[in-house]
Amino acid sequence: MARGEGAEQYAATLLSVKPLNAEIKTVKLKTQRNRLSVFSKVCYAFGGAPYQITGTVLGFFLQIYLLDVAQLDPFYASIILFVGRAWDAITDPTVGFLVSRSRSTRFGRMMPWIIFSTPFAVLTYLLIWYVPPFEEGKVIWYLVFYCLFQSMQTCFHVPYSALTMFISRDQKERDSATAYRMMVEVLGTVLGTAIQGQIVGGNSNCPTESDAPYSTNSSSVNTTIASLDQTKQAYLVASGVICIIYVLCAAILFLGVKEQKETGRDKSEPLTFAQGLRLVMCHGPYVKLVIGFLFTSLAFMLLEGNFALFITYALGHRKDFQNILLVIMLSGALTIPWWQWFLTRFGKKKAAYFGISWAVPFMILIVSVKSNLIVSYLVSVAAGVSVAAAFLLPWSMLPDVVDDFKVQNPDIRGHEALFYSFYVFFIKFASGVSLGISTLSLKFAGYVTGGCSQPEAVSVTLKVLVSPVPVVLIAVGLLILKTYPIDEERRQGNRKLLQDLCIV
Repeated sequence: MARGEGAEQYAATLLSVKPLNAEIKTVKLKTQRNRLSVFSKVCYAFGGAPYQITGTVLGFFLQIYLLDVAQLDPFYASIILFVGRAWDAITDPTVGFLVSRSRSTRFGRMMPWIIFSTPFAVLTYLLIWYVPPFEEGKVIWYLVFYCLFQSMQTCFHVPYSALTMFISRDQKERDSATAYRMMVEVLGTVLGTAIQGQIVGGNSNCPTESDAPYSTNSSSVNTTIASLDQTKQAYLVASGVICIIYVLCAAILFLGVKEQKETGRDKSEPLTFAQGLRLVMCHGPYVKLVIGFLFTSLAFMLLEGNFALFITYALGHRKDFQNILLVIMLSGALTIPWWQWFLTRFGKKKAAYFGISWAVPFMILIVSVKSNLIVSYLVSVAAGVSVAAAFLLPWSMLPDVVDDFKVQNPDIRGHEALFYSFYVFFIKFASGVSLGISTLSLKFAGYVTGGCSQPEAVSVTLKVLVSPVPVVLIAVGLLILKTYPIDEERRQGNRKLLQDLCIV
């Protein structure tokens, strides 16, 4: 009997160990599945480049292009910039809702949106930089193609942003992939600035001072017309190069990244647009994060939209403005890894305070000292460090908010795209308002379309738009971010809870 009882106990022990071993193996398999290879992270990161390349070029160069190359009145230019950004903002939550309701395919739920929107985005982007051979409908031309491009870009970028939640369920892996993405995105801004700036920068409608004493009126007019045609051609060539890069990056993303299947989506009832909006906007941490970064992003977008004009007309560095912009973006690209280390070591909130406020003294310095090319380059290097933080931190912190929402609402799945789309909506709408107001301010200051020099009032207006206003916006944004409740302790707690939910 003793032997029989011992055998039974041994058998029972084996039976109890097998499920435990099976559970351990399951956990290990899930952990391995959530890990991303460096190749996958790099391919994922390339998908962020098209948005940043085109966005940087439009932000830095579209205003000066509409005013000095297309030669539109500042009032009409402000309408194009405002309506285009406002339209872009409206399409973000719309596309986010449609993505959340779309069915999964064998390529995933996000990838089809990214691939099918690419050719239309490329075509409309190219037409933005083409000056039509007529005057009457020129405003309508730019307004239509600017809005169409923004729509196609939204169909690419909103699913791509939400894809962060579907490349891995592990927070560390997502944070690592986001750092790779930000590195490539800032390099994308460098590339966009370099391509557009170097191709376009060598072409100017204004004759140099050395040419002026030897030129007659007729030859001066002919030279200006010839250089304007060359500038138009240069903008078109630069846009063609950027379109090729756009397509290549989309192909790398599609071929190199596998979208993970969603868990629990079939159990979740589909929500209406109003229900989704209510859920997202009633989540306190999300609202505080979005409003805080709304103000700080506005500051950098206002600086970005007016910086080319500021360098050209307020500082007088017409021949160097493209190189100064390139230095800012290159400095930002090189400091992304440092900021990733900083937020890992000290937390994301501290990184936001320190990184974004870093730009404030340099914004003040650039308008306080007399125009000096060396000072301008030094300030550009320092400002690029803060630009890197402004790029990295919002996208690094948004997944934490989505995770927090999942912990509090475990039965609601498949609405990650709404969080990203509404964030982009607020940022783009506000930036459209700011760009429209800034361009309109230049009109009231007496901006001369196509002029080689501008009145003193324009210089003063540009100084206000790139320094005092952004500084105030940054201060307000950082005060709001101070109330953001997801610290490192809560973030790690959410991570553990979500891992437990996945195991169950």
